[in-house]
Amino acid sequence: MEYKKSEDIWVFIEIKEDGKVQRPSLELLNPGMEIARKLNGKLVAVLLGGELEDAVREVSAYGADQIVTVQGSEYKEYCTDIYTDALCTLLKKYAPAGFLLAATNKGRDMSPRIACRLKTGLTADCTGIDVDRDTGCLLWTRPALGGNLMACIVCREHWPQMGTVRPGTYKTKKAVKEHVEIQRETVEPRENKRRTRVYEIIHEESGTADIESADIIVAGGKGLGSAKGFQMLYDLAEALGGAVGATRGAVDKGWIPHAYQVGQTGKTIRPKLYIACGISGAIQHIVGMSASDTIIAINQDQDAPIFQAADYGIVGDVYDIVPELTKKVLQEKGRKRND
Repeated sequence: MEYKKSEDIWVFIEIKEDGKVQRPSLELLNPGMEIARKLNGKLVAVLLGGELEDAVREVSAYGADQIVTVQGSEYKEYCTDIYTDALCTLLKKYAPAGFLLAATNKGRDMSPRIACRLKTGLTADCTGIDVDRDTGCLLWTRPALGGNLMACIVCREHWPQMGTVRPGTYKTKKAVKEHVEIQRETVEPRENKRRTRVYEIIHEESGTADIESADIIVAGGKGLGSAKGFQMLYDLAEALGGAVGATRGAVDKGWIPHAYQVGQTGKTIRPKLYIACGISGAIQHIVGMSASDTIIAINQDQDAPIFQAADYGIVGDVYDIVPELTKKVLQEKGRKRND
């Protein structure tokens, strides 16, 4: 079937278990809005779920011209096959020029299946997206060769142009439109396509917040010397009400799980405060946290590259400075409670 594309840009909106929208999806409405404007098309948010009214109201505040929903008990829990079938049906019907998904577990799971069924390309794990106005082609930027260079990928002959974008690459941007069109679709899932079923969801216990949503992050690198060094970072993060992050070097040594990794081969973040402890400042790490509002670097090497990216630098031993900083934070919090 010939794909008679429109100039619209679609963004897949992920819904959390509590019915709220995942932040990475809201982030994608920001570049989606700009690209749709350049193409003179519409920005369309597509939502699948059990109950979507709250999510629709939330998404309406972030610049979408149209919201397409598929609602039903069958979509309450994420199922790869059923979600893929529904999205392929919608994409064939509306034929957008581009389809953006967050590079989350669900986005990474579905996107290659959708691209394969629609016989189009997929650029995964992007750190930037733009459009060539002359050709209408989306320009996907992503790390290549282990993060040593950045590649610009173009899909000139197949649609929709698809890509997954790393969470934290863009900021959320509210933009309330005068009128948001709500298009409610019905896609009956084929029962024989449900090959998996969720019986129980077990949440991982963690003493810190998710690094993609945390306002304060205390991160450690190889300069900590061992996995034990991360305990003092957890203490400081807990005192500040933040989360713990890490460099690839610390992750590769097995000191902390990959889920905490910040950088080109980890997560891209935008906290209000980033405290880098024992981190040298390799460019692959810097690109993952350089958008932080305020960066404080603690390192005993005064020539460490991290100081070039930092707003404030402390030259000294992290094992002397971090515990003292934690102590001061707790003292200040105690004084405020007494006041």
